[in-house]
Amino acid sequence: MTTQSGPGDGLSAIMSERRQLINLAYRLLGSLTEAEDAVQETYARWYAMTREQQEAIDSPGAWLTKVAGRICLDLLGSARARRESYVGEWIPEPLPEPTEWVSRQPADPADRVTLDESINMAFLVVLESMTPAERVAFILHDVFGYAFAEVAEVVGRTPAACRQLASSARRRIRASQAPAAPTARHAGTVRDFKQAWEAKDIDALIGLLDPDATAIVDGGGLVSAGLRPIEGGEQVARYILAIAGMAPGLTILERTVNGQPGLVAQHDGVTVTVAAFDLTGGRIKHIWAVRNPDKLRPWAGEDVIKSRRTP
Repeated sequence: MTTQSGPGDGLSAIMSERRQLINLAYRLLGSLTEAEDAVQETYARWYAMTREQQEAIDSPGAWLTKVAGRICLDLLGSARARRESYVGEWIPEPLPEPTEWVSRQPADPADRVTLDESINMAFLVVLESMTPAERVAFILHDVFGYAFAEVAEVVGRTPAACRQLASSARRRIRASQAPAAPTARHAGTVRDFKQAWEAKDIDALIGLLDPDATAIVDGGGLVSAGLRPIEGGEQVARYILAIAGMAPGLTILERTVNGQPGLVAQHDGVTVTVAAFDLTGGRIKHIWAVRNPDKLRPWAGEDVIKSRRTP
């Protein structure tokens, strides 16, 4: 696992790996909070060693990546059990665009996550269907470019076995994802959806939704949310309008969610829902709406900060 840091490079070189580790851990765990905890544990293990032990490591960056990968692998195993007892549907934690992040503290992990195609919600949801070993092998090799010999050191299997794990993961990706809609088309459809929602135009909503559309809402048992997926374009449209009826003061904003056009719903200036969309054939096929307030930390009050930058 290549890195620019070496023995004796000091604190700055070791801490410079933090961005890479946060990027890796978020893609592996689907949770910014868990990613930060995993990276903190990684550094705790580094500083638990003596200076002599640290200097004996040829590539501290590679060591940190290996340890972070193993921690995430262990967390993925326990996460499966936790998510089985999770109230309702579990959706990966949504991320805003860097210019819209509210938390500006230097330690905020959100400003270290690079947005690309490996971060969009549809991709992260597919990752959730993989075994922990598949997910780690695929992310390390296909997304971060590590050799299978290096991946094997993290997963604890042979390079050949890791190659098979990554191949299986790729098949899952291909089987579940349709060709991505161009960004402009995606944004236009989401904008039309927003306007139809605000106008309470059920016919327009149904026209924008695929007949087999699915909406999944994650409330975590902390706020009201459907405990099961809502299936069918008409059913999803009626659910959307029901939400509007229960919260008449909602403000709907167009925002970037995990690198793609999405919507944010706010009530009295507080972000209460972040929605990501997946399109098939120009229509909305999937909606993932996160309402669990514990997952909306990076979004709190982001409209206020944005308005301050607007003349």
